[in-house]
Amino acid sequence: MLQHTKNIQRLSLASSILSWAGLMVVDLILIFSKVNEIEYGGLETTSKLLLNLWFISLFVYYQYQVNRAENINFIDLLWRVFATGLIATLVAFSIRFLFYVLSNHDFVKNILTINFFYHINLGVISAFLISTFVVYKRLILYQKARNLYRIWQVFQYSLLVAVFLNFIALPVLSTPYLITLAVLILLGLFLSANLKWVAYLNFKQKWKSILLLLLIIIYVYYFFIYLFTASEGGVLQTNLYENIFITALFAFIVLYTLFSLLVILFNLPTSSVFEQKLEDVLNFQRLSQSVQAGETEEQVFDILMNSSISAVLADAAWIEASMDDKPFLIKHQIKGETIKKVQKFIEESKSRNILERGLSRKFGYSKFSASIKHEKYKSALVVPIIVKDEIIGRMVLLKDIKEGFNKEMLEIVNTFANQASISVENTRLLTDALENERYKEELKIAKRVQMALLPDKLVENDSFEMVGFTKAAAEIGGDYYDTYEIDKYTTAIVIGDVSGKGTSAAFHMSQMKGIFQSLGQLNLSPDEFLNRANTALSKCLEKTSFITLTYYIVDTKNQSVVFSRAGHCPTLYYNRNKKEATYFKNKGLGLGIIRNSEYNKYVEVNNFNYSSGDIMLLYTDGIVEAQNEKKEEFGYERLQSLLLTYNELNLDDLQNKIIEKLYEFCESTILNDDYTIVLVRFK
Repeated sequence: MLQHTKNIQRLSLASSILSWAGLMVVDLILIFSKVNEIEYGGLETTSKLLLNLWFISLFVYYQYQVNRAENINFIDLLWRVFATGLIATLVAFSIRFLFYVLSNHDFVKNILTINFFYHINLGVISAFLISTFVVYKRLILYQKARNLYRIWQVFQYSLLVAVFLNFIALPVLSTPYLITLAVLILLGLFLSANLKWVAYLNFKQKWKSILLLLLIIIYVYYFFIYLFTASEGGVLQTNLYENIFITALFAFIVLYTLFSLLVILFNLPTSSVFEQKLEDVLNFQRLSQSVQAGETEEQVFDILMNSSISAVLADAAWIEASMDDKPFLIKHQIKGETIKKVQKFIEESKSRNILERGLSRKFGYSKFSASIKHEKYKSALVVPIIVKDEIIGRMVLLKDIKEGFNKEMLEIVNTFANQASISVENTRLLTDALENERYKEELKIAKRVQMALLPDKLVENDSFEMVGFTKAAAEIGGDYYDTYEIDKYTTAIVIGDVSGKGTSAAFHMSQMKGIFQSLGQLNLSPDEFLNRANTALSKCLEKTSFITLTYYIVDTKNQSVVFSRAGHCPTLYYNRNKKEATYFKNKGLGLGIIRNSEYNKYVEVNNFNYSSGDIMLLYTDGIVEAQNEKKEEFGYERLQSLLLTYNELNLDDLQNKIIEKLYEFCESTILNDDYTIVLVRFK
């Protein structure tokens, strides 16, 4: 869209330059032919056509140039008019000075020379008038309404008709000429009363505006006198003074400049009061951020929409937002089916005519104003509603005219939305504050309790050494490991994983802790331990919960280990003599899955003898199921490879190396599940 606009601007500039150069050449040929009595058929019409093309190309060029600069303020617009007029005046003065210096020379008395330099003045004067007209259009339509926009369209098309009246060549002061000019002046007079932009100037800006408007009046006066004087010579092929379009532009610019000057002068005494009121509004906005609002969320949004409609004179509006995770809709003068249609047009038009692209957040909403192609509504203003740095919805305002919203309207409505968001946020914060604090405190207590359930020190003796490590994915987790020294030669080791995460998993883990400490004293075989544990847990576990677990009994006198697996991850064992690491593939079913006497059918007892230097690696599924960004799992093979590679390290270093490689693989220290490692090295 931006490139398309640039292309049109470049094309119109090239067209205006070529048409002006062509007009000069054709007019000089016509002057030469008249002086030498040579006939050039059709050149008169060509001259008028090129003049009209010059006017139209200039209008298109300045129209796109001014519209592209959306962020230009009123003083900058008037400064553009002043700068264009200054350039035109300097050119005109330079030509006048040249004629003054060479006043006694035949060169400046030559009819071709006079027409040549007149065409230069023609170019800069008409460029000044048309650029001023486009700027004044921007000022008049600053806060456009339907009737104002229609009258402006009538005035603009009437001027276009006046351009083509050049072909008729109405005599100056003839009845048709005067009637046409009177209609144009009356339309311009009505439009000149639209000066809403003046109210947005501060005291300093008004003084600048007065100075710039006075200079514009001087420019207009000088150019009009010049055209009037030049027309009296009677040697011009193209006489701008006789052109009704140029005359109408002079009249309109003089009227609007005088009206603006007078209104600004009358508003000067109230400027300080207006600025004070504006400061009061800003202070109110800042104050509102620290005051708790008494309304409900729906009441706040209703006030927001009504205030915004009133501020920008919108024809329809709606607010779509989420309240307590439930969507709701507030609408004004618009039906639900129409909203769906308008939403599609807004998304299609989002990349066009955007006044400002603000923040881009979770839902991709940003504050902007754009033209839409709906059969009824022609422009839309969209503002996000943000609470706690999250967009919870948006407000949409509609008008039935094109370009019905400007940058200032966008900022005003966005300010209203910010104030409403603060009220909503305060309401929610007030409701959630106590619950959040209580929840945080409960989590701290639960975490302390859970850490107390895990052993501070694992059993060690002359026959083996042991280290353990656990990390919860949430504040608290459900992984469990422990040891119990049954007698001098016998030690029980357990590792388990409760289904789920969080407080419920931690609660079930504490139950498992009690069962292990109670049954461990009885010196039960692993299968009997699992049967009794399943019976106990079946009475207290939720129906949707279960515990995977492996129970080991280490006999240091006979250098043997007997164990049973209740659905837990297979044990990884490193045999130092064979230099190999393998997984024990034994059967087993999680505790709490079958809650009757049939459970013992799914329990299998396994045993093996160990040698000095052998390592037993116990772990939970959070290790092997940890994923990287590509959704690849860490897996059993990587864990097996690590044990084969680093088995010579001491147990603490081996444990740290495994965790380090796990984090490296996942590219994060935050995993999706609890993970636990217990390493046993036999001596």
